Amino acid sequence: QETTLIKLVRGKGLLNAIVINDTEDSSTAWEICLALKENGLLAKPTHGNIIRFAPPLVMTEEQLEDCISIIRKTLLEYEAQR
Repeated sequence: QETTLIKLVRGKGLLNAIVINDTEDSSTAWEICLALKENGLLAKPTHGNIIRFAPPLVMTEEQLEDCISIIRKTLLEYEAQR
């Protein structure tokens, strides 16, 4: 499934960010971060519409896949509720 919430994904290595398709003064990124936390993943909103991810460098590939699943699930759930 796809979502229109994501405007851009950027970063290097494990340090990545999702630019949310909304204005910088919206609360969308903050609300998504709260939903991510409820689903087991901590992330930080920055510059209003950007969600920053900075996982530990010692994470396993399985943990990385789990994080990707949480992000996908959370974004799809959030968009369905809008």
